Amino acid sequence: MRLAVFDDYRVGVVQGEDIRDITAIVPAEFESWPAQRVNWLIRNWPRVSGRLADLAEFPVVPASSVVLRAANPAPPQLFAIPANYHAHIGEIGSRAITKRGRTARENGFFLKAAGSVSGAGEPVPLPAGSSRRFDHECELGVIIGSHGRNVPRERAVEHVFGYACLIDLTMRIEPGEFEEERSLRKSFRGFTPLGPHLVTADEVGDLTVLSSRLSVNGEQRQGAALKDMIVDVAEAIELISSVVDLQPGDVIASGTPKGVGPVVPGDEVTIEIDTIGAMSLTVIEAAPAPRPF
Repeated sequence: MRLAVFDDYRVGVVQGEDIRDITAIVPAEFESWPAQRVNWLIRNWPRVSGRLADLAEFPVVPASSVVLRAANPAPPQLFAIPANYHAHIGEIGSRAITKRGRTARENGFFLKAAGSVSGAGEPVPLPAGSSRRFDHECELGVIIGSHGRNVPRERAVEHVFGYACLIDLTMRIEPGEFEEERSLRKSFRGFTPLGPHLVTADEVGDLTVLSSRLSVNGEQRQGAALKDMIVDVAEAIELISSVVDLQPGDVIASGTPKGVGPVVPGDEVTIEIDTIGAMSLTVIEAAPAPRPF
């Protein structure tokens, strides 16, 4: 099943060129906190999914008429796996902070601000007037479906609700001049586009046969088989849950392959992952902030 979050964080099931608006199954109290609707759905999926067997009772909205928001607009936690493809390690030279060939298996994970997520219908805003380098990173987004603590990798898939395309935007360090913490450089608003839809795990099936691609202005820059991840999704869940509890709705950015490169305002960035979908986003300049970058 493909779930879409759209407009004022309404939730729907994608059917071809239409969306069935299922917001009515979410309790009315979430009208005051609509970004949390997806988290409620994920937590309650075992008891509410049966209501979606026949979608005829739900109103139809043309997909072309909506603004798509993030696949989960308010994840409780947003984890990211660095250095997870061998060919990517070291490709940005002195700007890299993963040294001496260490991989995701040695480095573990880091956190991005959950407030950095955005959707397929929203632009990617770069800090106003900045002369820094901002890079795209093409990744698989994993959405957690149930609480997990000390989850062995053999049981990890039981905790996956679904998947989405994810772009991890990054402000690069300038050695000796600007060396902010990784979480800051990756947490600007709109720096984690997640979408276009949330595709449930049962529809996606075997990740090892899928590939991802990213292009800028029609030129492909990244492309890889998901099976080439050093730490696969199951191992990532084992790793993270050995440190902290995973919660329904959490998102894991699973790492980028080689080919990362800069984007500037005016660029169009397109990410596609087999079976999961594709989305194109326009890079813009954000409104000025009191702290420049």
